[in-house]
Amino acid sequence: MTIKPQLLAQLASMTTEARHPDSALLDTLTPLQMVTLINQADQQVAHCVSQALPAVANAVAAIVQAFATGGRLIYLGAGTSGRLGILDAVECPPTFSVPPRQVVGLIAGGASAMYQAVEGAEDNPELAKAELQQLRLAPADILVGIAASGRTPYVLGGLAYARSLGCRTVAISCNADAPILAAADIAICAEVGPEVLTGSTRMKAGTAQKMLLNMLSTSAMVLSGKAYQNLMVDVNATNEKLLARAVRIVMQVTDADADQAQQALQACGMNAKLAIVHILTGQPVALCQQQLAAQHGFVRQTLKALQ
Repeated sequence: MTIKPQLLAQLASMTTEARHPDSALLDTLTPLQMVTLINQADQQVAHCVSQALPAVANAVAAIVQAFATGGRLIYLGAGTSGRLGILDAVECPPTFSVPPRQVVGLIAGGASAMYQAVEGAEDNPELAKAELQQLRLAPADILVGIAASGRTPYVLGGLAYARSLGCRTVAISCNADAPILAAADIAICAEVGPEVLTGSTRMKAGTAQKMLLNMLSTSAMVLSGKAYQNLMVDVNATNEKLLARAVRIVMQVTDADADQAQQALQACGMNAKLAIVHILTGQPVALCQQQLAAQHGFVRQTLKALQ
């Protein structure tokens, strides 16, 4: 295989590919020295992410709008970036009781690439287009392209196709001059700089991406009525731990004891937010459910409506 000179030039221009000045002797360090150095580098990540907060807030507002009109949040990435998108997507149904297809993660190379690298998949922009077509991408959806380098052809191809349909698009990169930032409606850049292990963007860059995805999905869900106060009242109680969490949430909001909370949950089909409204208002479950629907699932507004 012959490496294209322009690719070498691109790598040379990326801050994520530069050599970290403090880790030149990485292979000579003791375990404690090594993990200390990595920890010191990681402490810079949150500050770098903070520089992108206005753009992150714009992306959150766009995602909320997509949800309100029946659209989906779709993450697209290759390698670590793709895996982080899938990780965020699969956590949304149990945390917020949303349908599995409301938040979707796509990775170059398909599902098997989650566990084993599929070489060459990220170099194919048409692959992303085909996968988005299979997913029936629609104008109401919002696509978030994730690439630490900001140059992944797979992600660029997906963003171009989404924009051709009229979808809102977001790009997340860790390099300021990344092409994907110019290819999206909303550009989010967390320039974390060189990695302790040169070019290993699963480290600081991956941490920054995880932080950004946490903000996007969590904030959008809260602003879509999936929380009351700071509690996940739409938790899907599908196992013992989540059931216990639902009971605790009802207890924390209503001051009910464990027995009262469990009885209310059972009467409300294990729906924590419905149980909360039922206990706090004393109104019949059916009326509480009707008002919750009328208030689009927002507990605070429902409580006001039933006062």
